[in-house]
Amino acid sequence: MASVRTATTPRLIADIGGTNARFALLRGEERDAEVVLKCADYPDIVSAIEHYLKQVGASEPQARPREGAFAIAGPVTGDVIRMTNHVWQFSASQTRQRLDFDRLIFMNDFTALAMAVRHLPRSDLEPVGGGRALPRTPIALLGAGTGLGVSGLIPVGEHWIPLQGEGGHVTLSVMNEREIEVLKQLHQRFSHVSAERVLSGSGLVNLYDALCALEGVVPEPLTPPDVTRRAMEASCRICMEAVSMFCALLGTLAGNLVLTLGAFGGLYIGGGIVPKLGRLFTGSHFRDRFEDKGRYAEYLAAVPTYIIHTPLPALIGLAHAFSEPGPRWEAE
Repeated sequence: MASVRTATTPRLIADIGGTNARFALLRGEERDAEVVLKCADYPDIVSAIEHYLKQVGASEPQARPREGAFAIAGPVTGDVIRMTNHVWQFSASQTRQRLDFDRLIFMNDFTALAMAVRHLPRSDLEPVGGGRALPRTPIALLGAGTGLGVSGLIPVGEHWIPLQGEGGHVTLSVMNEREIEVLKQLHQRFSHVSAERVLSGSGLVNLYDALCALEGVVPEPLTPPDVTRRAMEASCRICMEAVSMFCALLGTLAGNLVLTLGAFGGLYIGGGIVPKLGRLFTGSHFRDRFEDKGRYAEYLAAVPTYIIHTPLPALIGLAHAFSEPGPRWEAE
């Protein structure tokens, strides 16, 4: 199909998570019409997109985008895409056809974040601990929200190549007796206790429930925001321990990721949970556990870690997806 896109036709970019779908229109290098919708309010991805386009006045033919790039919270390995923590599943090619787009790119949400990281304002990056980034060396990323995302950014010649994987589903690593007891509790519920089973919104509740069981306390039906709020208020001892353990376990995972990638360019933390924890995170054992790698403690002490505070950062990466290389699935 011949493209009818003009210089004034916007592109649609969208970060589709397990809970929220974040949309914007891209006009040249500028974003506007940013809107966040609840995924649960729509039966499928196309319904959410059409609602957004109508809401921002971009549904009519003369204003409608002809190209799009979508970041998806789940593996993107072929035409059929199934979200890990939401019920939506769809065909990339059928989605393009239903939207009447000329071009539609799909990629993992943390691949999009990896594409963004070099373009984030320095003022939006909060350092945690010491270290100094080395130029032209790999960068590591992870972040907890509805799920747990993991990626990296690798320098190759004049380009930076983002990684696409499912590192949030690696087996959880524990370091002390208390964590081993929690892991035993979780094994009663899950045949495989992945990192995401504790390092996510639902993971915070899993930690709380497991700690209640160890304490012989009947757990309350808390939501992830309940756990973090009570921890920040210091109104619930078990919630405080759950958040403290979350931070420590995230530090262990982050150290593993940096060792795997040789990420002397730094570790960047995104997602919806950590940026909201404030001093609970910066004063936690995250950095201690990040560096707690025996003979490689000095290696990790040299690597800086940052919390990303940029609003909707994956959209910045998606804006570069139309022209920069990286793993993706282009709908036929």
